[in-house]
Amino acid sequence: MLIPIYYFFLFPRRLFFLLSLLFLTTLTLSGCHSYHVEATVVNNTGHPLELLEVQYPSASFGANHMEPGETLHYRFQILGQGTLKVHYFTGLGHQVETTIDGPQLHELQQGSLQILLQPNGKAQFLPQLNP
Repeated sequence: MLIPIYYFFLFPRRLFFLLSLLFLTTLTLSGCHSYHVEATVVNNTGHPLELLEVQYPSASFGANHMEPGETLHYRFQILGQGTLKVHYFTGLGHQVETTIDGPQLHELQQGSLQILLQPNGKAQFLPQLNP
């Protein structure tokens, strides 16, 4: 059974209810998806690290201090594209600055990224990113 359109103009509350219901249905069906990367940094260097910074396109995250074996978790969103970089200092009696280039990251990638910091200024990157 079809209801004539003028019926809703005679009863404004019903028109408001119908439009609200239509809006909420459209909003629910469209759905928003946010692309995130779950990053894990593990200090396997055997030494404490100072001023750890992980730079990714458009931002960075890090920690002031990481003990050997310590793990840092961080969730981020990639805006733009570029190379991931890891930067830190080791405190082996004197400050040694280390910078390591990682994989290329692109906007709309999502998934997980493991960064295993190794001795002698090396790192292993284990990205599981889509697309």
